[in-house]
Amino acid sequence: MNTLERDLLAIPQDFTGGRIDIASGVARMSATLWATRWRDTSARQDTAVVIVHPTSNFMGHYALELLAARGVAAIGMATRYAGNDSTLITENCLLDIAAVIGYLKRELGYAKVLLIGNSGGGSLAALYQSQAENPTITSTPAGDPPDLTKADLPPAEGLCLAMAHPGRARVYTDSLDPSIRDESNALSRCPELDMFRAENGPPYSEDFVTRYRAAQEARNRRITAWVRQQLAVLATEPDGPDDLPFVVHGTAADPRFLDLSLDPSDRVPNTILGDPWKTNFLPARLGHYSSLRSWLSQWSIDDSRSDAVAELAHVSVPVQIIYGTADNAVFPSHAQAMYRAIGHERRELITLKGADHYFRTRPDLRDEMCDHITRWAVSL
Repeated sequence: MNTLERDLLAIPQDFTGGRIDIASGVARMSATLWATRWRDTSARQDTAVVIVHPTSNFMGHYALELLAARGVAAIGMATRYAGNDSTLITENCLLDIAAVIGYLKRELGYAKVLLIGNSGGGSLAALYQSQAENPTITSTPAGDPPDLTKADLPPAEGLCLAMAHPGRARVYTDSLDPSIRDESNALSRCPELDMFRAENGPPYSEDFVTRYRAAQEARNRRITAWVRQQLAVLATEPDGPDDLPFVVHGTAADPRFLDLSLDPSDRVPNTILGDPWKTNFLPARLGHYSSLRSWLSQWSIDDSRSDAVAELAHVSVPVQIIYGTADNAVFPSHAQAMYRAIGHERRELITLKGADHYFRTRPDLRDEMCDHITRWAVSL
């Protein structure tokens, strides 16, 4: 008899404070975060797992039913920024995670919560737990609320970073096209730094990769300097706007997408959205649109706090890291760096041989991943 049940959780959360960064007035007024819970109603469960990402709507996550069938309550949540990273403030995402964990523990009575950061949610989960254990953030990088030292951040009992990278700012910078000379013209390109020109590779020389990586970080910092300059100008006009949107061209240009000798794995040359050259200009690609304030919180390599390698050193709870050898979005060095960053021995590194980012070619490995997660969750 099938005793699995799915229900909708309406979790109170206040979106009205501070500036408007959610377009929908209905969403703002609702004061509600939404999550989906899968559970086995035939047995009492005291452990819940929460799958999180800063912008992806995980209410329909592929692992929810699989995890519930293995005996844990599985919750897929959406932050206030579901489907739109253009105005995302990372620090607000931590408040949303806090609301969900607090609701599960206080209102629904779960004794243990495992926080699962999937893909871009890995660094968010690590940052959340770090701040829950030892809050230090008093404002966003732009100097705005929230002050997390005054927030209620109930800690999780454990972390799982599944098919996760170290942080949005890091992987974004690693994919930022340094050949773009003019920020207003995506096709104004410097040939010496163009990974898509055949004379540069693949394979790419060590010298090219070194120059390329340095130019990527330099471009990120030029944009950050421009952002801070724009915010300073806006601050001189007290009755004017306090934020502005802008476009960033070329955000899918990591040489690892084409050169399999860099960070070797079982992946095929490509991105998770298809051909790298086309994805580089795709409007739906990561971080093509941003507000000034969101850039500092989310994409700036020097300002964003969402860095799992930095934050895992401050986490005391058990941490499980799972990665796939055929993943062309998350590379082996990502998982290994995060694993090494954990400052205690209650840690585990799981390799799924042949798994791509969404398990499209090996759906059977989703079950294997969920077996590992469930074992980890019940052992907390």
